[in-house]
Amino acid sequence: MLRGDKVGLRARHEDDIPILRAELYDDVVNSARSEGRPWRPITPGSNDSRLVVDDKEQGHVPFSVVELDGGTLVGTAVLWNIDTHNRSAHIGLGLLPSSRGKGYGTDVVAVLCHYGFVVRGLQRLQIETLSDNAAMLRSAERNGFVREGVLRSSAWVMGEFLDEVLLGLLVQEWKPDAQGRGLPGGSRSES
Repeated sequence: MLRGDKVGLRARHEDDIPILRAELYDDVVNSARSEGRPWRPITPGSNDSRLVVDDKEQGHVPFSVVELDGGTLVGTAVLWNIDTHNRSAHIGLGLLPSSRGKGYGTDVVAVLCHYGFVVRGLQRLQIETLSDNAAMLRSAERNGFVREGVLRSSAWVMGEFLDEVLLGLLVQEWKPDAQGRGLPGGSRSES
């Protein structure tokens, strides 16, 4: 497990899937805001490609996010579109509604940075988020991400086009001890 100050990122367990589906993906508005494709219902018991992990897919590494105190599932995190030639990847996360506003997002981003820069040896991490997603923008900027641009009217969400903000962080700008996380301290790997 990768550990932050408040959360851990671990492999997806089979019993995580019904919770994540019910609390994140069956919510039409949440799903429409977090994905680049239209919401559609998924038949119960089917293999939902957003949640079932394909261990052979090297360019997409999904995690389940759990509280360190008690191990309660609080959301998902992912390093996606991993480009080993250019040594870059994208970060994504989703927190269950009951877990929002507790500082978990900032901690998840920190742990994903550790994973991307230290474990995977990447040079650049990138985040794209809706311009009104204040929580994600705060979490990214608290971890050193820089706003690099706005993609005007680039996301079709529930009947309207919304702007997306593009944020980036280079390994040489990353401060692993930001927010009290140091190495081998908070953001470390443990089995």
